[in-house]
Amino acid sequence: MTHHNAAQQPTCCQARSIPVLTLAQRWLSCALCCASLSIIGGCASGPTTPSPTPPTSTSAPSRTENTPASRTTTSKDPANAEAGRTSPPARRGAFYQDDGPGDNPPADLDSIPDATPRIEPLLRGPNRPYVVFGTEYVPDLSDRPYKQRGIASWYGRKFHGQKTSSGELYDMYGMSAAHPTLPIPSYARITSLVNGKQVIVRINDRGPFLHNRIIDLSYTAAHKLGIAQRGSGPVEVEHLRTEDIKQLLANRGNAPAATSAAKAPNPVAPIVQNTTTPPPALPTVRQGSGLFIQLAAFSSAEAADNFRAHLYRLLDWLNEPIEIVPNAAGLHRLHLGPYPDRAAAQAVAEKIREALNLKPVVVERPV
Repeated sequence: MTHHNAAQQPTCCQARSIPVLTLAQRWLSCALCCASLSIIGGCASGPTTPSPTPPTSTSAPSRTENTPASRTTTSKDPANAEAGRTSPPARRGAFYQDDGPGDNPPADLDSIPDATPRIEPLLRGPNRPYVVFGTEYVPDLSDRPYKQRGIASWYGRKFHGQKTSSGELYDMYGMSAAHPTLPIPSYARITSLVNGKQVIVRINDRGPFLHNRIIDLSYTAAHKLGIAQRGSGPVEVEHLRTEDIKQLLANRGNAPAATSAAKAPNPVAPIVQNTTTPPPALPTVRQGSGLFIQLAAFSSAEAADNFRAHLYRLLDWLNEPIEIVPNAAGLHRLHLGPYPDRAAAQAVAEKIREALNLKPVVVERPV
């Protein structure tokens, strides 16, 4: 029996030389052990349908850094060995079927302050190049401007209290995140492309590597952005450079640390205004195009919002936000976009049509 991509995935035995596994390594070890049992059972029961190829993450940003390769878990993939890279185990984003919020969360998650940016020395180990599922990731240590739009997910109680790539314990009620290539430790401003909400998180872990997600947020960060219940949502990730952090510190002046942390989002605006203003970030993109994909229409805003959340779960590869657009007839339409041209919109509409029992149409509306 042929098993697909067996050579590309790290095996459990690779972790034997590691005294302490990071939470990413713990997840992959468990996943691969379960996969091994599934393969054994399949061979015993006769021919079965081959397992689908594990999804490969989106390619890391094109920036490169010639850092010597060294990771705690060595890849057995011959291609990886030739490249001189090593491979940390992958960890998936959080989903309700195998993860979820804690049993006793703090009373008011919205009152938890954002991470307070400060200039910290970079760690050596988690900032080296690595390979996961055949994709090479090169952490970007250049400190130049970095922005990326895509889907964010979160991870919760399953990993709470386990070690992150930085060696710190993961706190689902803190304001942290995992990113494939941003420096560890570093800070990032996350903006929801659905409601414009912003948070600042501290990057202290690697991932996500599956489902085309660009960042894994702590449960609290996801809650404050309004995506915890959906499981994922479209966001913009902006790396806070050394220059940005110095400006934030200067704006805070001599205010007490607690007050500074609580008010962290307020002084952020002047920095972002140099490029794009946070609240109207999405409309700024739309001014250049009025092409959207209409997915459905509902008579009530609540029904439209519920279906939008359902679509986010099913179409987790979407990079554009889904907006509820009311019209004069009282209908609440779900518009996905905007897209730069009709061909791009039609391609996504066709992909949605194949995945779901929907008939999406490309529409043009004033913006």
